[in-house]
Amino acid sequence: MPTVELSHSGHTATLTLTAKKGSMPPAFWQELPQALRKLGEARVLIVRGQDIFSAGLDVNATLPAIQQSGDFWGAVQPMQDALDAVAAVEIPVIAAVHGHCIGAGLELIAACDLRLCSANAQFSLPEVRLGLVADLGGLQRLPGIIGRGRTTHLALTGAPIDARTAESWGLVTGVLDTPEALFAQAEALAAQLAELPPHALKGTKQVLREALPHAEGLRQSGEFNAAALK
Repeated sequence: MPTVELSHSGHTATLTLTAKKGSMPPAFWQELPQALRKLGEARVLIVRGQDIFSAGLDVNATLPAIQQSGDFWGAVQPMQDALDAVAAVEIPVIAAVHGHCIGAGLELIAACDLRLCSANAQFSLPEVRLGLVADLGGLQRLPGIIGRGRTTHLALTGAPIDARTAESWGLVTGVLDTPEALFAQAEALAAQLAELPPHALKGTKQVLREALPHAEGLRQSGEFNAAALK
């Protein structure tokens, strides 16, 4: 059974985590970038789960394989590359989170552009409680989203935060009452973005992603607009 499923409706593509509880076994890290290569003419991508968003890395399937191979980086780099591929998608990526969003699941949504959740959502980085360090990009991306102090709180305590805390921290920009309302809002937002000029969305994402020093960033934005207005 595949761990992700990609569907299309109009200009919106939806990537659904289909493994039980949205877990991420070894196959996930191959299937995720494969799915991203099939976005086609989609202008917006929604990332969501089924029964919950994601229970994170399938530790029972992953750690024994890493230990047996004896090649830690050979096993972990494809996981890092997969989430880097999400961050590098040129169209807007909306994460729609309901239920638990744990560990690698939180690192996945940190690689997205916009994040919405339902009122029952919970977010955590529990790696420290397993004697590990979060190593799939969360510690690099989250400070730019919620700040260094709040990232430090998540990473050092491993404790979860609820939906309203996530909203007050800026991790999500909207909390919907139910998962059904969440998915409807994500689709409405995707439709709204799909109506905007794709080249402007791409350029805006690029400027935000590269986060160049102030003067260079101003020049980058200006050069993009100069090219667009020719």
